[in-house]
Amino acid sequence: MFKLARGRPVAAALRAATGSPMQSRLAQQQRNLSIHEYLSANLLKSYGVGVPKGEVARSAEEAEKVAKSLGNDDMVIKAQVLAGGRGKGHFDNGLKGGVRVIYSPTEARMFAGQMIGQKLITKQTGAAGRLCNSVFIVERKFARREFYLAVLMDRQSQAPVIVASSQGGMDIEAVAKENPEAIITTAIDINVGVTDAIATKIANELGFSEQCVDDARKTIQSLYKAFMETDATQIEINPLSETSDHQVLAMDAKLGFDENAEFRQKEIFSWRDTTQEDADEVKAAEHGLNFIKLDGDIGCLVNGAGLAMATMDIIKLNGGSPANFLDVGGGATPAAIKSAFELITSDPKVSAIFVNIFGGIVRCDAIAQGLINVVQEMGLRTPIVARLQGTNMEQAHKLINESGLKIFSIEDLQNAAEKSVQFSKVVKMAREIDVGVEFTLGI
Repeated sequence: MFKLARGRPVAAALRAATGSPMQSRLAQQQRNLSIHEYLSANLLKSYGVGVPKGEVARSAEEAEKVAKSLGNDDMVIKAQVLAGGRGKGHFDNGLKGGVRVIYSPTEARMFAGQMIGQKLITKQTGAAGRLCNSVFIVERKFARREFYLAVLMDRQSQAPVIVASSQGGMDIEAVAKENPEAIITTAIDINVGVTDAIATKIANELGFSEQCVDDARKTIQSLYKAFMETDATQIEINPLSETSDHQVLAMDAKLGFDENAEFRQKEIFSWRDTTQEDADEVKAAEHGLNFIKLDGDIGCLVNGAGLAMATMDIIKLNGGSPANFLDVGGGATPAAIKSAFELITSDPKVSAIFVNIFGGIVRCDAIAQGLINVVQEMGLRTPIVARLQGTNMEQAHKLINESGLKIFSIEDLQNAAEKSVQFSKVVKMAREIDVGVEFTLGI
């Protein structure tokens, strides 16, 4: 039984791991490329999938021209923001709804002017919202039936699956919870693919009318082909509609792609819109760091994803809350440490920093010296607990202890985590009453 959600969380929910208390939260923030709806529609169209006629516009004037070119007085204008729930969202200028029905080029110009350059706030964006840089204007098509269909990679079976439902146009997670029998899951043998028989069976189970079953079959097969050839992690169509004139159309498409495949999907990855991503995470990627911002107050600087998970878990077990997941990788160089500290300290909530690094490829004393240099250069006053294990760890311990800085070298993981949490609590208390504080290992 899969837990499903709209947009990016669909694939994340399928991939969500078990075991670590932090893993389910991080699974929702996998760095897989998502692209705007108009790009998804163009890509699917190139694979023979039916989509409503439409074009993108990046200004109010361009929106008016696009609406005129469609030659239709019944249209929909959609804010191009990478988040679910656009239709029920609102803009920071007060405009309600990121998806609106329009009936003229004049209306297209008016609504585009109110959407472009504004932030759309939805249930997925949080209060900060996301910037709308363009709108997608499409002809309005009327559906006789609406279905849900997604092609996903299921890590449990290590194979693609097609998840479908006759209840399209709805929050699929709610459907899965309230009416699980309405979800049809079909595992696909990667060596065989989606045969005519498999695609026809899915089309019939969904409930396409007899005259549309063949088109639905072709659409399902085309979606699977696109999924495989583009290294997608998900292709979600909601709704996949049978229109009143018996066309099979993908009315709304959300596509995600595996970042490990960037080297062979260069065109697709050139479509990335970094304005839709967290600025700190974009900056971290530029420096080769794996960074995910969380909502705690203890900054974490770790090398190795497994060690990062363990570090965050032990902080939680000691009553603290990690402010980030930051993996500097195997080569924890001074340059990488500096970039990591700039990211961590840019969060005003951070009240202590826990550095937990295993010195294998890079010696512990080199890491310690880099850490000291960065703290001196940046003038950091936030207390730092450093647990450096591995090559030359004794020299590293000596360097830190003789530095005279607010860096505390602790070898035991439990003690280090405990001190990080204690320091964090003291700093937060001092900030609340606006006083300074000096630290020792005994606090």
